[in-house]
Amino acid sequence: MSDELYVGIDLGTQSVKVGVFDRSGSVEASGSRPLTSLRDGPRHEQDPREWISATSDALAEAIGTVAPERRESIAGVAVCGTSGTLALVDVRGRPASTGIMYDDVRGGALVDEITAADPDRWQRLGYRIQPSWAITTMVHLARSGMAVGVRFAHQPDVVVAAMTGGPVATDWSSALKSGYDLIDLEWPTAALATLGVDAGGMPPVVAPGSVLGHTSPEWEATTGLPAGVTVVAGMTDGCASQLGAGALREGDWHSVVGTTLVLKGVTGGPVQGGDGAVYSHRSPEPGRWLPGGASSVGADAITVLLPDRDLAGLAERAGAAWQAGDVTVPVVYPLVRSGERFPFVRPDATGFAVVDGAESGLDRLGDDVTTYFGIIAGVACVEKLCLDSMAALGAPVDGRLSSSGGGTRSAVWTQLRADLLGRPVVIPRSSEPSLGMALLAAAATQERSLPDVADEMSGVGHVVDPSDSGGERMAGLYIELSDRWRARGWIR
Repeated sequence: MSDELYVGIDLGTQSVKVGVFDRSGSVEASGSRPLTSLRDGPRHEQDPREWISATSDALAEAIGTVAPERRESIAGVAVCGTSGTLALVDVRGRPASTGIMYDDVRGGALVDEITAADPDRWQRLGYRIQPSWAITTMVHLARSGMAVGVRFAHQPDVVVAAMTGGPVATDWSSALKSGYDLIDLEWPTAALATLGVDAGGMPPVVAPGSVLGHTSPEWEATTGLPAGVTVVAGMTDGCASQLGAGALREGDWHSVVGTTLVLKGVTGGPVQGGDGAVYSHRSPEPGRWLPGGASSVGADAITVLLPDRDLAGLAERAGAAWQAGDVTVPVVYPLVRSGERFPFVRPDATGFAVVDGAESGLDRLGDDVTTYFGIIAGVACVEKLCLDSMAALGAPVDGRLSSSGGGTRSAVWTQLRADLLGRPVVIPRSSEPSLGMALLAAAATQERSLPDVADEMSGVGHVVDPSDSGGERMAGLYIELSDRWRARGWIR
């Protein structure tokens, strides 16, 4: 049917977002509801029952604006969630604990023990277990006695169980940070047993896009979404954004310039960085992998170093100065918090600036425009190093480069990035995770490839082409910053 609709649900940290899309990727309806968190030191929890109720309310808001006769055209639903967030559920898939969020580090002290439980597997997979990964939470919960007679479930699984009326499998994207082996497609049961985790509590794992069930009459009564709609396994929110941007063919890359910088691409096999800076999701597409990583630099530096500024006005002034060639861009590594994760792993890394030939702290950059240029140029340099590092690891990087996130609202920032990278930067019409999930549901129910469906649903907003003059100015900056990273031993 040419008038089919698809529902994508994005379970974020601060809210649930629902989008109803047609086959061209146009938004038919949308809805959202906030989520609340409990943060206390290393603890970060949410109530999984709120995941369900907020999703139900947001879905009801969206479906309520769809004409009754059009609701029958809804063919599929998929849900994404934050990577590494999980909860315990009972035999019916209902929440049996709080939701432990992706950045909860109460199990962080277990990293070395978990690594030692199966070091050959983690090395083969390219995993470097991090303190906030879900596997540390699983071991922590098991040793506290909370994981008896229950099952682990990732954030989307909890909502889908409520949607379909029973427990469901998890997807292999959400399972990565729980220690699932994406090459052999198995749980590391021996290692988990050594760590005190009962393999019987691990959920079955399926490929994203696999049919999990169908919406129940009870769900229809509360949301208006017709009973019997196909529900397919989703992915993490980062992968969902990549799908929404249409970065799905080998050599394509997508960067998200938000609070931090995230880069994800498409390759023919897993990419291993050796030091754990890179880890690879397995694509729903056979023979394709989605490697990438997340840097600690990004727009957070603007929030910290230029608080309460008129950022739109500042970006406009900076753009005019860049066009006129009337600016000296300082050399800056704009890391405002300790520790870097990608393209190199350095827990001891700190930011720095070069002022009058000497290194200094980030607080000595000068006026607002100079500081702004230092931040955005520094992030651009990190992005180039990420792409250069992926190429050095054998990943193809010659496909389409697309980008999303709050940083792309700054025209001068995107121009600097295009100039330094020497390639066009494509700004998609939308890269919302909810669109990525609708696209996944469409590909699954239509039994078509993701790239082919993305050609129809993921449109181009605009393209920023590089300029020769800007490239010359940015090239020297990148060389000097790389030399300083190299002198510290952070890169080779």
